Amino acid sequence: MSLALRLATLCLAFGAVIGASGCITINLPSGRVEPLVETTVDGSGDAKILLLEIDGVIRDAPEVSQLFGTVTEGMVSRVRDELDAAREDDNVRAVVLRINSPGGTVTGSDILYREILRFKQEEEVPVVAQMMGMATSGGYYVAMAADRVRAERTTVTGSIGVIFSGLNLTGLMKKVGVEDQTVTSGDFKDTGSMLRPMRKDERVQLQSVIDDLYGRFLEVVAAGREDLTEEQIAALADGRIYSASQALEAGLIDEIGSVDGAVAIARSLAGVPNAKVVTYHRPSEHTSNFYTRPAERTRELPSLWPDGMALRGPAFLYLWAPAVGLQ
Repeated sequence: MSLALRLATLCLAFGAVIGASGCITINLPSGRVEPLVETTVDGSGDAKILLLEIDGVIRDAPEVSQLFGTVTEGMVSRVRDELDAAREDDNVRAVVLRINSPGGTVTGSDILYREILRFKQEEEVPVVAQMMGMATSGGYYVAMAADRVRAERTTVTGSIGVIFSGLNLTGLMKKVGVEDQTVTSGDFKDTGSMLRPMRKDERVQLQSVIDDLYGRFLEVVAAGREDLTEEQIAALADGRIYSASQALEAGLIDEIGSVDGAVAIARSLAGVPNAKVVTYHRPSEHTSNFYTRPAERTRELPSLWPDGMALRGPAFLYLWAPAVGLQ
């Protein structure tokens, strides 16, 4: 038997065992995404409250499984699909954002914020943000699109700021006899390279980019927290995290409460006390109540970053990730 045939046989056998176990589902790439379906998770009636989930690390690109090569939709694409579906339904009268995220890419966070804000303005519907276990950095950024911002009693939020992570491996390289021989077209082309120490002028240039992106974050917070002055926001936005009670005292959120309370507020703001709560999901995803978390959208992949965030290169992030193995 050839090596290729033996490998194919082994893969088929492995798939059969996994399938028989009934605990792991492998979605083979089909090139197509199943259409969204609607499920009612609470209440009844014609008017609807859309429960929109922002769960996990915010990415502006699809997720790729390193083991099987399967591709799943990215969070930005998924949220846009759900908002487009809501646009087609005149019965959607409000949105509750259920946020459980440490943040993510700068661009992904900004796109989500703008998409939710645009939907709110165009459809003239109230949006209530409900923070769950974590709504830090980019997760808090997205919440600023809402009319009301709430947190669970045990929520961690804040971490307002930008991070660009890097390593300097020159000491290790010397020990193993490795030298950098990178060739560039300009002095700043390999800024941030882990193969050599960063120069002072490079650090200044990178800091200027971070400051610009940080300024955008402050603008978003100022727009979402109108009762706070620029000076107050700047003092709060030094990267630290806050408990729910600390965030409430600082004015970063409006109140502490549960998802049920967020739904009640959304119904009140929309003037539809008997509205039902609905979610959109793919047919293969299970959903039944406020707290259902579709496994396909939160699959963890081998990575040093939280929630399987596989970064393929340098990135500017609105992300709280102080340690390897977070979450």
